[in-house]
Amino acid sequence: MHPALTGTVAIVTGAGRGIGAAVARRLAESGATVAATDLDGAAVRGLAASAAPLPAGQAASGSITGYPLDVTDAADVESTVDRVEAELGPVGLLVNVAGVLLPGPVAGYTDADWARTFAVNTTGVFYPCRAVTGRMAGRGGGAVVTVASNAASVPRVGMAAYAASKAAAAQFTRSLGLEVARYGIRCNVVSPGSTDTPMLRTLWTDDSGPAATLAGQPEAFRVGIPLGRIAEPDDIADAVLFLASPQARHITLHNLCVDGGAALGA
Repeated sequence: MHPALTGTVAIVTGAGRGIGAAVARRLAESGATVAATDLDGAAVRGLAASAAPLPAGQAASGSITGYPLDVTDAADVESTVDRVEAELGPVGLLVNVAGVLLPGPVAGYTDADWARTFAVNTTGVFYPCRAVTGRMAGRGGGAVVTVASNAASVPRVGMAAYAASKAAAAQFTRSLGLEVARYGIRCNVVSPGSTDTPMLRTLWTDDSGPAATLAGQPEAFRVGIPLGRIAEPDDIADAVLFLASPQARHITLHNLCVDGGAALGA
């Protein structure tokens, strides 16, 4: 366990699968008391049960407790943060991972898909940040890490809404960091590239998907991955853990790109 995270209460959104689940596990392994939240309550309850089964109503350092949460519902966010603090203790870390990817060209993109993309990827960062940092401020410290995307800095064909929503989330998080730095709260961003998650696999139509991701798509103005591998969720979780830890105590407003060079350092 990382001694400085032992006892830290952390909320992770979108923890039901993929990167969010990896982040929740990594934080728990490092000593944090993790509130794993997701719209799929069954998924985070399953994650909690598989990670560290505990008697009902109990939590401890290095544990995961699952909470259903709709990050697009302000009232649900506030009540869930209240519940987490009542049951686990004051929140010292928020990791925003919840996200959706609804690809498609702008000309055919529906109003509903646009609204859903921004509701989850952008507003779904704003609500938890507002709820948690407001409480952190009175306690004199804390950390926020938002998982965005390298698409926020590099245009992607068929992903305009996703890219725009992630860019908004990243810039919101960094701007928030300016406002709350005076309270000792650090706000940083991790921007993954292609990562082996259920979200990425929805973009693969056949067995050639992984190879095409590595090679790139010149017709879509997309380079491949210079390091020659697709990230695992744990690669992203390790970056989150670093920015959440005291090893990053003098880092705030930073955007750490974890994509094997796919965005060419953008």
